Amino acid sequence: MLSRIAESLFWVGRYLERAEDTARILDVQIHQLLEDAASDEAVASRALLSVMGIPETGGAALELGRVTALLAFDTSQPSSIVSSIVGARESARGIRETISSELWECLNATYVALDQRVATARAIGPHAFFRFAKFVKERVAIAAGIADATMSRDDGWRFLVLGRSLERVDMTARLLGVRLSLPESMSDWVTTLRCCSAHEAYLRTYHGTVDAARSTEFLLLDRLFPRSAYFALATAESCLSELDPDRGRLGPEDEARRVLGRARAALEYRRIGELLDGLPTRLTSLQRSCSEASSAVAARYFHREPDLEWRAEIAPDRADLAPAAAAGRAR
Repeated sequence: MLSRIAESLFWVGRYLERAEDTARILDVQIHQLLEDAASDEAVASRALLSVMGIPETGGAALELGRVTALLAFDTSQPSSIVSSIVGARESARGIRETISSELWECLNATYVALDQRVATARAIGPHAFFRFAKFVKERVAIAAGIADATMSRDDGWRFLVLGRSLERVDMTARLLGVRLSLPESMSDWVTTLRCCSAHEAYLRTYHGTVDAARSTEFLLLDRLFPRSAYFALATAESCLSELDPDRGRLGPEDEARRVLGRARAALEYRRIGELLDGLPTRLTSLQRSCSEASSAVAARYFHREPDLEWRAEIAPDRADLAPAAAAGRAR
């Protein structure tokens, strides 16, 4: 597989996951603020910026409307919903011969509908934004379903799932980290579970009230829930092992697999009590592992080698054959 195709599929997976996660987080947080008059708008806005890794800018007041516009509609912000959808569509546009026509049509139709959806959401307000967020979540879910149904389980599929899994781990770690940094009065774990589409699955698993320890355990360690950090890490590892199945006597030589394997083991073999001790540091380490794994994947599979400069090695007494020797090496 060409490196540009692998890289494009990797980023299609990451961009789509980022768009869906951002839409879901904004949807849940805005609903919470509208339903709870006691919620602090500035604290919620600061938390949203922190989840997306965007530093606060001085000057204007930290209002939810401004933060929502930044995270949803701002095309100059790489993490915004619109930028993510545009990025997924542009990544797919250059590899249309690799993905199915149904997947391309889904991504392109979503892109074409963006301008009207954004204009309506900006003009009308929160109700229209909820419809916009629902539109984004539905379109990403449709794209994921089409990819599942129409793409062969080859290396291209593995790169797409790898990108999606790394983005999912990173977002879950960010959400938990921000939740732990909020005041106790705003530490609403139901909201956190909803931001990860995990609330109903959590209730079916534990059949009880929501608390911090069990919520953290579910989002980090659950082996059956697809958005848990452990499940996504295991999926990413599986993709990497299938991309490079060779395993030496000393274990995998792929640096990305080593990084993700260490991150998974750090979660898998600790009890929840051990994880909760120093959890912010562990979450920061998990985010760092995702970044290192992404860089390792890029270095191994995506970065192109520079053009080789051929030189003829000519013996002093064979100078008359220089042109032929150079031509032979170039071929």
